[in-house]
Amino acid sequence: DLIGQVGYLETEKAIEHWKADGLDLTPILTPAPKPRPDVEVRCTISQDHGLDEALDVTTLLTLAKPALENGDRVQAELDIINTNRTIGTILSHNVVKRWGEDGLPPETIHLKFNGSAGQSFGAFVCRGITMEVEGDGNDYVGKGLSGGRLIFYPPKESTFAPEQCIIVGNVCLYGATSGKAFFRGRAAERFCVRNSGAWTVIEGVGDHACEYMTGGRAVILGPTGRNFAAGMSGGVAYVLDEAGDFESLCNMELVELEGVEAQGDIAELKALISEHRDATGSEVAQRVLDDWSTSLPKFVKVMPTDYKRVLEARKEKELVAAHG
Repeated sequence: DLIGQVGYLETEKAIEHWKADGLDLTPILTPAPKPRPDVEVRCTISQDHGLDEALDVTTLLTLAKPALENGDRVQAELDIINTNRTIGTILSHNVVKRWGEDGLPPETIHLKFNGSAGQSFGAFVCRGITMEVEGDGNDYVGKGLSGGRLIFYPPKESTFAPEQCIIVGNVCLYGATSGKAFFRGRAAERFCVRNSGAWTVIEGVGDHACEYMTGGRAVILGPTGRNFAAGMSGGVAYVLDEAGDFESLCNMELVELEGVEAQGDIAELKALISEHRDATGSEVAQRVLDDWSTSLPKFVKVMPTDYKRVLEARKEKELVAAHG
């Protein structure tokens, strides 16, 4: 009943602090004019969001019941269209509600979809769930990915070159915290923005990829757009720079570029590319692996400067501790 009743609020002038000098809250506290006298300032009419018609509720929860109740393995294949949004999110909620924040063992639930996935496919999907799409996806694929595994590749009968085509939309893996995602094809803009822990392989990205990234790994087996790594403060990106122009496309304010030379980095990169090939059937990944000695020098390691400093300090501390 107090919503919107700003007349009951009392304000202090708070002129003692320099930050409050000249601050006037009147525009915020003035009630907005009503277009009609009967318009309410709070929610009085309940909304029907249609969640009872969502694919998770109508189909996925039933298919996954053995896993939800007993942790049994479940596999299923079904069609998807672009009005099916946030697929897997309600399912993940139920997994975590039953089994806790660690979810289930990997591959407990494996769902194969055929068609075009709607927005936010795989959003917040938890550990134990793998979702595979033979088709394509809209924006925000894997938003907030939380331990799950996502796989995208074109229909097997396609005649085009996947690495030259967009397979998922903008802002994929936004704010992802963990899990893996493999895309046989390119993403549009802002790929991996604010990624803090997911590991992913893709075959090309648009502008602003890895923006504000703070953790995880991103392997780009193809071209990038401009402003790569803007605000990137953590995690590592490996970019296959076959054209030799990546440095001109990278925002160098917070990162430095290196070759992939450390044995740990080489093993990590090769393992991710191999997993990408196995998951998606990528011909690009296969070509890179078949000619590894030639491909490896073409990779650029994008390393945030402060993150590198922290890792080096930690390594030095561990060495000192190990040797007394």
